[in-house]
Amino acid sequence: MRRRGSRPDWLRPAAAGSDRIPRLPRMHRSRIDAAIDDARARAAEAGIALPAFASWTRADWLAAAPTPGARPALERGLGWDVTDFGRGRFDHIGLVLCTLRNGTLAERDAGAGQTYAEKFLVARDGQETPMHLHRRKTEDIINRGGAELVVELRPESGDGEVVTLVDGLERAVRGGSPLRLEPGQSVQVPAGVYHRFWADGGVLLAGEVSAVNDDVDDNVFLDPSPRYPSVTEDAAARYLLVSEYAEALAAS
Repeated sequence: MRRRGSRPDWLRPAAAGSDRIPRLPRMHRSRIDAAIDDARARAAEAGIALPAFASWTRADWLAAAPTPGARPALERGLGWDVTDFGRGRFDHIGLVLCTLRNGTLAERDAGAGQTYAEKFLVARDGQETPMHLHRRKTEDIINRGGAELVVELRPESGDGEVVTLVDGLERAVRGGSPLRLEPGQSVQVPAGVYHRFWADGGVLLAGEVSAVNDDVDDNVFLDPSPRYPSVTEDAAARYLLVSEYAEALAAS
């Protein structure tokens, strides 16, 4: 376990043009499915009840896709998402997410209807979500239990402070200074603010409550990264990822 407050070299921003972080192209399907199994088990152990669709298999989703009842969930991207952000180092840079609820882009743009989203997140000790921002989405990142949640905020330009809310109280956070959140604590990440976060001291169970989530077009990574991984099919897929829903909808 790392000394509290220390960060390994791979957590430090890469210099422009650096090839220090390898860009391996694919995640193995077996590892993706195992990560979802683990996230489901940890949620159950923590008493966090997930929606029924969180236990659906790939076959369940494909069978439901042609039905009118399942279409809203597919169109809104509800379900599992496992990513290594194209880095090929999932233990160090990656995240497991389950989108629990989400509005549509039309609702977001109209400012009416379901204009909010919620996610369940799992990160292992030291596992980082790399520096990125959202143009449209303001979000709260919440420590739901387990390890400390460490968050860095940076303004889009310069090295100044970011004025935000921590547990609903206004705070000026120095750009790049680690903000450590214990279980139950949260931080607001305004749209247009760069941020990265990781677990420190064990497995982190976290939540995200936000405006409508658009992971296709509303992620700007400081070090350009694909939001979704390419997958090597080394085993039969047991789960259907949200990044695979478009294909399921097209076939339905």
